[in-house]
Amino acid sequence: SDAILIDDMIDTAGTLCEAANELKRRGAKRVFAYATHGLFSGPACDRIKKSALEQVIVTNTINHKDGVVERSGNKIQVKSVAVLLAEAIRRIHHKESVSVLFGEK
Repeated sequence: SDAILIDDMIDTAGTLCEAANELKRRGAKRVFAYATHGLFSGPACDRIKKSALEQVIVTNTINHKDGVVERSGNKIQVKSVAVLLAEAIRRIHHKESVSVLFGEK
């Protein structure tokens, strides 16, 4: 089966890659990681590239240096939060619920 790792932030990716490699050793078919903030400091991209991670998904809340995706072996994918933030601002301005954006009613 597939395994999914979720974290708030990826900095040097040491712990993340160790966890992914261990999950693979224990039988995971594929390992994916999701994080809100991708710092990708120092050896992070190289670690991700060499790791058992299939893909790492992060948001664009941090401006990434050029080449981050390429240096990771194209394992990193960056998703925009623009639409979510725009809708939150619109809802706040119109005094509408913001919690519905997160599945709450």
